[in-house]
Amino acid sequence: MKQFRDTSNVVLVGPMGVGKTTIGRQLAKALRMQFKDSDREIEQRTGVDIPLIFEKEGEGGFRRRESQMIEELMWQGSLVLATGGGAVIDPDNRRVMAERGVVIYLCAEVAQLLERTAKDEKRPLLQTADPEKRIRELIEARHPLYSEVASFVVNTGGRSVKSVIKEILNKLNK
Repeated sequence: MKQFRDTSNVVLVGPMGVGKTTIGRQLAKALRMQFKDSDREIEQRTGVDIPLIFEKEGEGGFRRRESQMIEELMWQGSLVLATGGGAVIDPDNRRVMAERGVVIYLCAEVAQLLERTAKDEKRPLLQTADPEKRIRELIEARHPLYSEVASFVVNTGGRSVKSVIKEILNKLNK
């Protein structure tokens, strides 16, 4: 895990369904910072949803847009940023996040992630016959990247948003 340098931003990374957006909104309020979700910012900028970007441009096209958005947002300062689950794939994203903020890896058990994402049709990578297998594959591939960039890890499984926020605030204050 990396030691952080610039603490003017807080970046949440982790697999889809772990609670980055929900926790990020509440954390931003607690820290009196602005909240942004990189996926929502891409949707607002393009005027289309993520599944359509995947359909028209492929994952590569989406990842290019994601990298540009993260680079732009990380310069704002005083920001809590929820990233997409695959944002850590790009080494430049990991570098930018680590250099310009405190990166928190949110994790949970596969069963919980599956439950939280089961009815969400806006997750292109889960539109498969076996979403559980896909979640396991994604976590296996990305866990080392989340760990590499993270300042610390917080498990969100089976916990209230309030208790997760409390743990994050305690770790940020150390």
